[in-house]
Amino acid sequence: MTGAPLTLPEELLLLALEPVRGRFQGNPRYLRYGLAGAALADLEQAGRITVGSGDRITVIQPLPLDDPVLDGALAALPRPDKRGRGVKAERWVRRAGRPVQELCVRRLEERGALRRETRRALGLFPYERFPSGAVDLAGPARDRFAGARDAGFPDRRSRVIAALASVTDLDRRLPLGRDHRPVRREMKRLARELWMARAVQRAVRQDKAAAEGGSG
Repeated sequence: MTGAPLTLPEELLLLALEPVRGRFQGNPRYLRYGLAGAALADLEQAGRITVGSGDRITVIQPLPLDDPVLDGALAALPRPDKRGRGVKAERWVRRAGRPVQELCVRRLEERGALRRETRRALGLFPYERFPSGAVDLAGPARDRFAGARDAGFPDRRSRVIAALASVTDLDRRLPLGRDHRPVRREMKRLARELWMARAVQRAVRQDKAAAEGGSG
């Protein structure tokens, strides 16, 4: 199953994976926040959600999109609270990151783009790796990113990817070209403009602050 277009979270996950070793580049938790943010971007584009004051998300159209990743993310969004307010975007990306990642992995397994391998550290502790499968979807994803980078991220899809790569520190792992500083600045600028990227950034910053506090 390879014909359906990649969702934004699928594409971001493929960009983050080392194709041979099957490891996620950078911090896996930050990436999970980014995947949840990418799902929100797709749901907004599809007219399923809207975001209001305080970056609160409201489902405005609950009908599924016939896509297992996006439909799973949509179903995980809670109803408004007693005051009619939606869930805060930052709270949701923290909570939904791991389930969205699992939905992406399953979908990409079905597409033949990766394989799930369970290994054991020290022969005891299980962990997973996701090396490339028989169908190369990661190569085209990297090519699209490079083309968008060289064109200044000209469309919404590439701007979302660039912004989420920036706030999850994935920009430090992606090929940004010889003159990478202005590219990285542009990615940071895009992150400030997109609400789902700001939500992911707040979640990442909270983790970083907690880690710094714990090491003090």
